[in-house]
Amino acid sequence: MMAQYGALKEEAGDCLLFYRMGDFFELFFDDAKVAAGILDIALTARGEKNGEPVPMCGVPVHSAEGYLARLIKAGCRVAIAEQTETPEEAKARAKADGKPASKVLVARNIVRFVTAGTLTEDALLEPRAANVLAAACEVRGSVGLASVDISTGRMVLEEIEPHALDAALARLGPSETVVPEDWAQAPADAFERAKTEFSSEDGERRLKTIHSVAALDGFGQFTRAMLAAAGGLIAYLDHAGRGKLPLLLPPVARGRSAHMAMDGATRSSLEILSAQNGGREGSLLAAIDRCVTGAGARQLAEDLGAPLCERQAIEDRLALVRFFHDDPILRADLREVLRGVPDIGRALGRIVAGRGSPRDIGQVRDGLSEARRLRDYLSGQQDRPTLFDTLLPALGGHGALVDHLQRALVPAPPTSRDQGGYIASGFDAALDELRDVSGNARRAIASLEARYRGETGIDRLKIKHNGVLGYFIEVPAKSADALMAPDSGFTHRQTMAGAVRFNSLQLHEEAGRISEAGGRALAAEEAHFEELVEHVTASREAIARTADALARIDVAAGQAERAAEGDWARPEILEEPCLRIEAGRHPVVESALAKSGERFVPNDCTLASDDRLWLIGGPNMGGKSTFLRQNALIVLLAQAGGYVPASAARIGLVDRLFSRVGASDNLARGRSTFMVEMVETAAILSQATERSFVILDEVGRGTSTYDGLALAWAVVEAVHETNRSRCLFATHYHELSRLAESCDALSLHHVRAREWKGDLVLLHELATGPADRSYGLAVAKLAGVPPPVVARAKSVLEKLEKGREETGGLAAGLGDLPLFAAALPDDPGEQGDPLAEAFAALDVDALSPREALEKLYELKRLSDES
Repeated sequence: MMAQYGALKEEAGDCLLFYRMGDFFELFFDDAKVAAGILDIALTARGEKNGEPVPMCGVPVHSAEGYLARLIKAGCRVAIAEQTETPEEAKARAKADGKPASKVLVARNIVRFVTAGTLTEDALLEPRAANVLAAACEVRGSVGLASVDISTGRMVLEEIEPHALDAALARLGPSETVVPEDWAQAPADAFERAKTEFSSEDGERRLKTIHSVAALDGFGQFTRAMLAAAGGLIAYLDHAGRGKLPLLLPPVARGRSAHMAMDGATRSSLEILSAQNGGREGSLLAAIDRCVTGAGARQLAEDLGAPLCERQAIEDRLALVRFFHDDPILRADLREVLRGVPDIGRALGRIVAGRGSPRDIGQVRDGLSEARRLRDYLSGQQDRPTLFDTLLPALGGHGALVDHLQRALVPAPPTSRDQGGYIASGFDAALDELRDVSGNARRAIASLEARYRGETGIDRLKIKHNGVLGYFIEVPAKSADALMAPDSGFTHRQTMAGAVRFNSLQLHEEAGRISEAGGRALAAEEAHFEELVEHVTASREAIARTADALARIDVAAGQAERAAEGDWARPEILEEPCLRIEAGRHPVVESALAKSGERFVPNDCTLASDDRLWLIGGPNMGGKSTFLRQNALIVLLAQAGGYVPASAARIGLVDRLFSRVGASDNLARGRSTFMVEMVETAAILSQATERSFVILDEVGRGTSTYDGLALAWAVVEAVHETNRSRCLFATHYHELSRLAESCDALSLHHVRAREWKGDLVLLHELATGPADRSYGLAVAKLAGVPPPVVARAKSVLEKLEKGREETGGLAAGLGDLPLFAAALPDDPGEQGDPLAEAFAALDVDALSPREALEKLYELKRLSDES
């Protein structure tokens, strides 16, 4: 057995090997140590190797999915080695080979590799999130990228520039990425495969074979780079499934300019699909998702991750949202129906991958039936939008298949085929007869039990069944003597602690009839199951279109529901680069405030060709970052095809969205916070166009004051003069307001704040004009910085400001930027009156009598020293 295990482990490579032994998957050696640690299960030992015990652990086969989920989440890959023959078949094979049957080993083979990107099981997948597998490679200077969610079969091919790979992968969010070995451009966490697998010729050939076509032209125009990536993707799926490919729908070619470009930093900054902590809560998706199906939620996430850049496509989506928004009764009825629609896309994926169950076929049946009912209901609606009429036909066309499945399956099919019972009565007369035989035999056994009780006088005599003995007669131990007599007609089988078990000729005959009929019935049901799988598989593309149509309708209805909840507006989409948002709000922050009963303060934003760059000052915590983000999110929501949190919005199409907000580091790649800030800023300056929208927050704060202000100054000039993008630039350097004198398309704005009786009051309102100061010390006090530290900072600030006034500061000449000419004196004796500073730092109300006395002694000492 260990020799067999060793050969399979060599084949499994760096995967953990699940080795099937009876009702358990066992792991040995280092695999056992790793799995036991992750799964928190007992690590035992069995046998020896080189004088050392062999580490071992195992998990039950019936609950293996839960353990697999934890291993995959921990970053492991698992190879499943199943028994590929029964013990009886193994013994027959040994006999044919002239070997002792007692020494034969059941054959085992790796039947599947389970990896993060190749999951199809419900227990291993998040219902409301896609599970994408991606493959990338480079061909003649261009990068081909292939992606697929094998749980639904949706496959997309695209060609991108090498520098855009990180952004593309950030958009897809793949669970797993495969690349050619030794590729310099490969992401750090990618899984390497042989270069020969990434062949455009092989990719084209495999796609033609899979979809039974002579040419791919009917699916779209595919470049050699796209086909090479597809070849690598299919080769990996072939390897993972051991020759059994999952559901792969016809590939879709993705154009470079069809969707808004966003890099990984922007997606992270805006928290589109996940919050900064990696969870869904606190993200834009969580704040707007009102979908009632898992497929709809996955489609919404895809829409938000890849907003459209084609005006007509956006308008089509908006029209569908408006159709449901303006008819609350229709929307409510529709959403009620959708709640009962199963996830037919994923059920179809499991069926085609060979991992389907009777319940999966039942879900396809029920989902298609509901889709047909939905089509009949919606077809009667008047003034339907164009996209709606495009989707309606996909909801029908399955009448024959649905009728067949309804006749074949019971209303609620089980998840397992082992026990049968999923084929409906009346579908197969022969099967019904076998069931009658089995049922009659069971009734005969019940009658036999009653007869034996009467004949023996043993009231507690029972006929039972288990998987080892089959049917047997059981009586209490004290009553067993009557059945032990040679002429009793009973044969002793087993003695238990308080009971004795027997057999009889009549019971043996009835059990044989049940076993034979049951076995033949199971075989008949299995044959019917395979036939149903063939019927569903033959219609896979049409079923997938129905699943997509249901998801799109759910997204539109959910968007309409969210818009109605929050009084959101339908945006007007324009071609010219403009941005006019009235009473805009941040959807995530507004939702969070609403939970605590607080009101979000809305603000307007108007950018045009002659006023395309807003320089925004004001105190930290005043709402600058929120204002920047909310406008970026409104643009994103609009181009994703949804309503926006504003009273009105006119949005010129944005080709690229950039966000440089917040401080972070990337220690894994050797980058400090300031380095990350500069890398992100450099990407904006090199890629933003006149049609882009850019938000920049506190550029330059990660270095010295001189360097930071100089950098911020230069970046503002570059965005204004070179990129000419629509831009919101927030800064605490109020000295930058002088740029309004030289940049004609720059205007000054600030978030309002007031100091009242020494406390800072943040109004969260945007006003025109420069900020008079940064209120940094007031914010520090608000944050709880100790009063002596705040007082000392105030003293230092007064000296800096006095020095700047004396030397002219920025006003002395912008040509050479004599920034912050004043500095703290080097001579400690010139730092002011220590006694006065100590008095200023006192918080009299906070002193206890004892502390006040100690402070008096301290002040007396300072007075003596001065």
